[in-house]
Formats: sequence, C-alpha cells, structure tokens
Amino acid sequence: MIQRERVTATLEGDFVVFLIGVRINKPLLIHKWFPVVQAMPRMLKELSRQPDLGFIHAEMWFSRTIILVQYWRSMEQLLAYAKNKEAEHLPAWRSFNKAVGTDGSVGIWHETYKASPGSYESVYVNMPPFGLGKAGVLQPATGGKQSASGRLGAERNAP
Repeated sequence: MIQRERVTATLEGDFVVFLIGVRINKPLLIHKWFPVVQAMPRMLKELSRQPDLGFIHAEMWFSRTIILVQYWRSMEQLLAYAKNKEAEHLPAWRSFNKAVGTDGSVGIWHETYKASPGSYESVYVNMPPFGLGKAGVLQPATGGKQSASGRLGAERNAP
C-alpha cells in the first residue's frame, strides 16, 4: 500500500546494512551465473525462518547487476552466519569458487556498514513500506524530522 505522506524510518538500536550483489559479465554462460543467482533466495528463506540469526529484512533488484540490501541486528550475527558450517552460505561460496573462481564470467561483491542512532536518515514519499522502512518502524517526517539534518539529529546537537 502506497503511503502518500512523508515518512521516515527508525530501527531500534545499532544495526548493520549489508549490500551484496552479483554482476553477470558473460550473459551467455548461463551455467556459470544461474547457480550463483539461485543461491541467494535459498539463504534468504533460511534466514527468514530463523529470526534468532539476526537477519531483519532484505530488498532485491534484478538487472545485469543484481543488488540485495540486507538489514541485520549485529555485525557479529552477520559474520556468524557467514561462517556457519550448517547454513546455506558456505556451500554456496564453495560452489562459486569451484565453478567460477576468478574466470571473469560472474562477479560478486559486498559492502558492510554499521549503523547506530543518529548515523543514518531516511525519507519516503508516495512509497509502500520499503528498505529500512520495512525493516524498522515508519513515522511521520514532521517537526524536527522534516529535514535530513533533523532526522540525523544535527538540529538537536547544534550549539
């Protein structure tokens, strides 16, 4: 449902934003990139079934470069999942290294950011709940939250 009003999102406490993606460098080599693309939905399904692992929410976009934005409760939980021998991630990583490695057919990347209250801001207008707004709580972007600096708390901290 589209929310027409201007809203902002908050997520209680510290959290982690994990960006991960796949770039299809050689589109005709379907046997190389398709297994890589198939691995992420399996991991997301596993994570969604086990909220105690720390995964909060994800948004995904498909194109030549597939981008997945994930929200995690903590860096420790994200890293624990990445190293968990019982989880979907390690077999997918091993499979990628065996089938693709550094042959150039499929690129993978990730970036990880720690966020804490006052270090992030968001605004949504004419949008359904999305991204951080779906991971956290939406509230009206009114009063001191009308501007980016207000949402970041800069107006409260100004001399």
